[in-house]
Amino acid sequence: MSTATVAEPVISLTPSAAEQVKSMLANEKDSAGKSLRVYVEKGGCSGMQYGMVFDEQRDGDTADEFYGVSVLTDAISADLLRGCVIDFKDELTGGGFKISNPNAKQSCGCGKSFEA
Repeated sequence: MSTATVAEPVISLTPSAAEQVKSMLANEKDSAGKSLRVYVEKGGCSGMQYGMVFDEQRDGDTADEFYGVSVLTDAISADLLRGCVIDFKDELTGGGFKISNPNAKQSCGCGKSFEA
């Protein structure tokens, strides 16, 4: 019996978010074989904003997989995103990807930026 511990993922995807990402990957021929990169950059109305793009793995990235979707995070973003859950709601009003970040001191009304 092994006593090795499995590291907690930096970010988690819900099943609905994973399905949406798979659908987007299937519709973008240039993104075939790429992973979902989730990152943080300066900007937005609260100081930091979330970004998502299809990308290839780089040195220093953390890679996790959820429901068949590979998720990449760079080392700097990982500190700000640790414990985040990404969900997707297919709704006319307020739909889209939603990021729940336990590290955010404050989030803006649009949910796309936060204060670390």
